[in-house]
Amino acid sequence: MTSDTALQSLLDREAIRECIFSYCRGIDRVDEAALRGSYWPDATDRHGPYQGTATSFIEAALPKLREGGRMIHHVGNLSIVLRGLQAAVETYFLAWQRDRRADGSEHETFLAGRYVDRFEKRGDEWRVAARVVVYDWVQPMGTAPAAPELERFGPRLPAGAPKPDDPWYQLLAELG
Repeated sequence: MTSDTALQSLLDREAIRECIFSYCRGIDRVDEAALRGSYWPDATDRHGPYQGTATSFIEAALPKLREGGRMIHHVGNLSIVLRGLQAAVETYFLAWQRDRRADGSEHETFLAGRYVDRFEKRGDEWRVAARVVVYDWVQPMGTAPAAPELERFGPRLPAGAPKPDDPWYQLLAELG
């Protein structure tokens, strides 16, 4: 492998990693641009009971994300196998989710699994072309604590928030 090939491989891998991180931020911070930008417009997604286009998955997910709740995704082990302008990517994830039920109660769930993705490079950009979410662990945690979040967080502020109120977006605005 030449140094130019090795360098390009590192750049491609880093772009793929950043795309995975952007997807997680998109879900956790309700950042529509980050979420949409992690998939190609013609991408597919098999996500639990949902199977179809990534665009339709996003359209279904955004209203639920906007109605509240809290999502935290942590990604770990990452395997990237480059094959020309495509890559097989397996990313382990841990996710804590809080969602509001029809009766107004909030429930928490811990999930562990893997994103099994086919990435494609189009132009100079890598994005997900096809995703299958594999669930390795699901643990319902029951009804969320009744106390308001900011009260429960106590002095541990600032708390994470949707875009644009999260400190990440404030930092980006400061940097210009």
